[in-house]
Amino acid sequence: MARDGSIDWLCWPRFDGGACFAALLGTPEHGRWQIAPQDSTARTRRRYLPDTLILETEFQTATGAVRLVDFMPLRDQGSSVIRLVLGMTGQVAMQTELVVRFDYGNWVPWVTKLEDGALSAVAGPHRLTLRAPVALRGEEFKTVGEFTVTAGQRVEFVLSYSESHRDPPPALDSAAALTQTEQFWREWSTHDNACGEYSKLVKRSLITLKALTYLPTGGIVAAATTSLPEQPGGTRNWDYRFCWLRDATFTLQALMNGGHFQEAQAWRDWLLRALAGDPAQVQIMYGIAGERRLTEWEVPWLPGYRGARPVRIGNAAAEQVQLDLYGEVVDTMHHARLNQLSSHAAGWPLQIKLLEHLESMWEQPDRGMWEIRGEPRHFTHSKVMAWVAFDRSIRSAEQFHLDGPVEHWKRLRAHIHEQVCHRAYNPELGAFTQSYDACELDASELLMAHVGFLPATDPRIRGTVEAIGRDLMVDGLILRYRTEQGVDGLPPGEGVFLACSFWYADNLILLDRRPEARRLFERLVCLCNDVGLLAEQYDCRRATLLGNFPQAFSHVALINTAYNLVHATGPARQRSA
Repeated sequence: MARDGSIDWLCWPRFDGGACFAALLGTPEHGRWQIAPQDSTARTRRRYLPDTLILETEFQTATGAVRLVDFMPLRDQGSSVIRLVLGMTGQVAMQTELVVRFDYGNWVPWVTKLEDGALSAVAGPHRLTLRAPVALRGEEFKTVGEFTVTAGQRVEFVLSYSESHRDPPPALDSAAALTQTEQFWREWSTHDNACGEYSKLVKRSLITLKALTYLPTGGIVAAATTSLPEQPGGTRNWDYRFCWLRDATFTLQALMNGGHFQEAQAWRDWLLRALAGDPAQVQIMYGIAGERRLTEWEVPWLPGYRGARPVRIGNAAAEQVQLDLYGEVVDTMHHARLNQLSSHAAGWPLQIKLLEHLESMWEQPDRGMWEIRGEPRHFTHSKVMAWVAFDRSIRSAEQFHLDGPVEHWKRLRAHIHEQVCHRAYNPELGAFTQSYDACELDASELLMAHVGFLPATDPRIRGTVEAIGRDLMVDGLILRYRTEQGVDGLPPGEGVFLACSFWYADNLILLDRRPEARRLFERLVCLCNDVGLLAEQYDCRRATLLGNFPQAFSHVALINTAYNLVHATGPARQRSA
C-alpha cells in the first residue's frame, strides 16, 4: 500500500492471479483503492503493528488526525481486505475511491447493489463485494464517496473476493477479525529464536517470509509483484510471483534458525511435490502449487512502473537449463534430514535419480543462477553446485545409512572439484571467475565458502572475496556482475544486489573480520523502507530500492547474516560444515 492510503497492487485469489488493482504498473485507471483525507497536504506516518502484518497509517491534517488500519483476516474467514478508519483527534474530511479492473487493469466490472446494501463488482469468473457504512456512488466507472471522521469514531470498509458463480460472501465482524488476526501474528512471532540486538529486524523479515507463503501448499514466492524494474525506466522487468528452487536451502535455514519448523517442513514438502516426476523435466521454478507452465507474455495496456516497459506476466526462465538447482535441491534435502523434518529415507529414491541425470549433463554449459538470456556458458557457480549435489548425497548416505553408489559419487565429486579449481581459478586475478577460462568476476562465487567447496581461509577464496570487493563494489555494496560486459544478453545497467551484499558480509564473518561485517550489515538494514521491507536491488545514486517487492531472497539473506553475526555456528558455518 502506498503512503497516500492507496492499495495499488492486489492479486486475487492467489499471488499469481490477475491483479484487480494494477495502478502500481500504470495509473489509477488500472485499478486501485484509496482511502485518505481530502486534504492532499496531510502528513503521513506508517508502521506495522509490532509483531504483526497489520499496517497502520496515520494522517495528520490541520483539523485533526485519523488512523487507517489495513489487514487481511485469517484465511478460514475467506479472502478479504479490511480497512478501518479511526478518528484520533479533531475532525477530518475523508474520501474513498475504488477502481476495480480485473485482469491487470483490463476488465471493467459490472457493479450492482445487493439487498443488504453491499456493492458487488463482477467480471467473468471474479466478484468483489464491498461493505461500507458511508454513502457511495458511481462516477466514470469508479466507486467514490466522502465522509467525515471525528475523534473516537470508527468507520469500517470490507472488500471480499469470491468466485462470481457463488453467492456473495457474508458480512464479517471487523472487530473480531482484527483481534483474531493480531492474536495469530503475535503468537506466531513468539516462536522466533532470539537473535540478540537484531531480533526485531529478523522478526520482521520472518513475518515477511510467512506473508509470502501460500498457505495451502507451503510454496514461498520470490516476491509479491511483477515487473518492478531493476533499472529506472529499463527493460529488466520480470515476474517474481513464483517459487525458485535455488532459494530452497537459504530459505530452509532461515526458517529453521528462526524457530519456524512447521513452515520449513511445508516448504520442503512443496519442494518434493514440485520435483516429482522425470528428473529430465525438473525446472528452476514452479507455480505456487507446483505448476510448470509459466508462459511469459507482455501486457500491452500497462505503461509500467514509472514508464519501465515491458510489463511481463509469467517467466520464460522456467524453461532454462540451470545446473545449480540440483545442488540446491539436494542440499535442502540433506539439511531437512539433519534437522529431522522427515524420515531419513524420505525423497532418497528421487535424489538418486536426480544425481543420475546430473551426471549425464553437469559438463554442459547452462544459463547460470542469474538466468542470463545470452549464450550459455560454463558458469563456475553451476559447477560448484553440481559438486554440492554429490557431496551432500555422500554425506546423507554415510550419516543416515542410505544405500547408494557412494564410491562412484566420490570419484565424481573429486573430478568436479579438480576441474573447477583448474578452469575457474584465474591466477593472474587471484580469484575464481564467473565462468571457465574467463576473467570476469561474479558475486555468486561468494557462496563457494558457504557451501563448503573450499574453506573461507583458503588463499583462493580469500583472493576471490578481495577481488569482488575491489571490482564489484559500488558505494560499499556489491553488484552481481558487470552488466556492461554483455554476458546476460540485455541492455546494461542495474542496481547493487542486496543478497550479494549480505553474502559479502557473511564471508567477512568467516574470515574473522566481524567489525567490517557488522558495519556492512547495519548499513544494509538501513536500506529497508519505512516499514522494514527490502526489494531485490538498490540504486546508490538515486538512493532508492529497485526490483520486485518485498523480495524474499533479500529478507532470507538478512536473517541468515544476522544469525551469522550473533551465533558462532550461524547458517554459513552450518552449511559449510
